[in-house]
Amino acid sequence: MVIALVPVAVMPLRRRRPITALAVSVVCVVAVALAGTLAPAALVAVMITAFAVTNRTRRTVGLACVGAAALVVFLVSAVPLGGELFHPGATQFVTLVVLAGAMGDATRSRREALAAVTERAERAEQGRDEEARRRVVEERVRIARDLHDVVAHQISVISLSAGVASSSLESRPERAREALTTIRSASRTVLADIGGLLAMLRAQDDVEHRDLHPQAGLAQLDALVERFAGVSLDVVLRRESGLVALSPACDHVAYLALQEGLTNAHKHGAGDRAVVDVRTRGGALALKVTNPVRQGGADAPPSGHGLRGLRERVASVRGRVEASTVDGEFRLDVTVPADRTVPAEPGEGR
Repeated sequence: MVIALVPVAVMPLRRRRPITALAVSVVCVVAVALAGTLAPAALVAVMITAFAVTNRTRRTVGLACVGAAALVVFLVSAVPLGGELFHPGATQFVTLVVLAGAMGDATRSRREALAAVTERAERAEQGRDEEARRRVVEERVRIARDLHDVVAHQISVISLSAGVASSSLESRPERAREALTTIRSASRTVLADIGGLLAMLRAQDDVEHRDLHPQAGLAQLDALVERFAGVSLDVVLRRESGLVALSPACDHVAYLALQEGLTNAHKHGAGDRAVVDVRTRGGALALKVTNPVRQGGADAPPSGHGLRGLRERVASVRGRVEASTVDGEFRLDVTVPADRTVPAEPGEGR
């Protein structure tokens, strides 16, 4: 009776030391069996600790311990049963031990599966948060880039024209009137462009996006040069015939590159002069804007917001941007890839 009740004392240890509790329970079963009887209490203790072993330890360790315990119970049960190994009582006890071990293993597997699902859900939630933050950052960069493209050029024209008007108001009134006309036209343009940008930001679907005015391309290059000529920037345009065909995105990026180069030449250059080269090079469109810089090159724009935004735009179409100051001249070189799906027509360029 005392040996059969010993497992009761080790039951509290089954969570922290399940293998020890199982071993003590099996030893008690063996001792009672060798004394010539079967103790159901000790066998129930083996079942409980077998469940704890497979539930609290690694699968291989737990299955090995339960298998060894079931084998020992199977063998020693024959002693009080007159040496009959396959007695129904012994088979029943062994089956219950194995079943308890299987239930413990299933419980552990379910717990691990729930933990894995929870971990995946947490990682997915973290991934969604990171993706949302990344999209917010990208949207802010895009808005800043679009705002610069829309506003910076026209504001520069307005500022420079205001300076011309103020300096020519008394000496050359006609020049001042021309500058004020330019300011009025540029103000209307920038207001319309800002309205279009706000409409694009507020658009909810593609239908609203299609209602916006189309993006400018190299087809408007002559008009761009004329606008800068209207604010006293002498632009020499060298355009090669038979230019490669560009996709709409590349066409717009090429236009923005020339606009940024001429804006920098107007704001930071010396002599109010710039040279624009547009030609084909290696199956791509090569754009180059050069202008003299002020003494020392202190006002050259090696890395402003405009050039940074331009690099991002050109990189989005797999192009390349290089900005450098050589021999007193600031040079902006931009390479835009051609549209491989549209063959260029001889004698025509976009």
